[in-house]
Amino acid sequence: MKRWPHLPDTLSRGDLENDRMRQLYRTTVDASVCLSDVQLSESLNATLAVKPKGAGWWVFAYGSLLWNPLFPVAEMRPAVLSGLHRRFCLWSLASRGTIDCPGLVLGLDRGGACRGVALRLPAMLAIDELHLLWRREMAVGSYHPRWVKVDTGGREVVALAFVVRREHPQYAGRMSIEKEAEVLRNACGAFGSSLDYLERTRVALVAHGIVDPYLERLATEVVGRIPGGTSPKG
Repeated sequence: MKRWPHLPDTLSRGDLENDRMRQLYRTTVDASVCLSDVQLSESLNATLAVKPKGAGWWVFAYGSLLWNPLFPVAEMRPAVLSGLHRRFCLWSLASRGTIDCPGLVLGLDRGGACRGVALRLPAMLAIDELHLLWRREMAVGSYHPRWVKVDTGGREVVALAFVVRREHPQYAGRMSIEKEAEVLRNACGAFGSSLDYLERTRVALVAHGIVDPYLERLATEVVGRIPGGTSPKG
């Protein structure tokens, strides 16, 4: 029984190696919104400079990194981050939407808590892989890269997390669940639809034994707006 319409392929490692994310924004939105090579390097170096002593190479995955990390993962652990929560609060103008029909992607916003997965990079590859990760997450500078403490079930580890910048022009703020569902149902960009992004994230979390009531409610709301849609199931 059909639940979701056919959707385009998503972001690939080749896209990162070819720097396609920034190219997309340069050609379809505005070149000025993209961080330059120098700015990307400065951002990464500044983040590495404040990496806590003794911390490993963990990345906290809460959205697309859950199902499409595009870097080698040496270890993964379900993790809880306190003080920040997962929300569709960032407009996507190229990857999951367009200027004419903006999409939404997830960000970590202040307050509450977030259940996700801590992914550990192999130490020998970490720096090179972070350069590619910066091309993905920091293309337009919409996140603050932060070292945060996450609970992985009795053991606390320090992980890198990408927290939404509220002052960024693409910050969408808090919308009603109905408004979010309407955006997710309609928006599609170069790397797939916003709806696909929601469903992949929801299913990836369920695969790790994590049920996010917010995403479940949002998925049900979206399906209800699709002719012939049926309730999502893990």
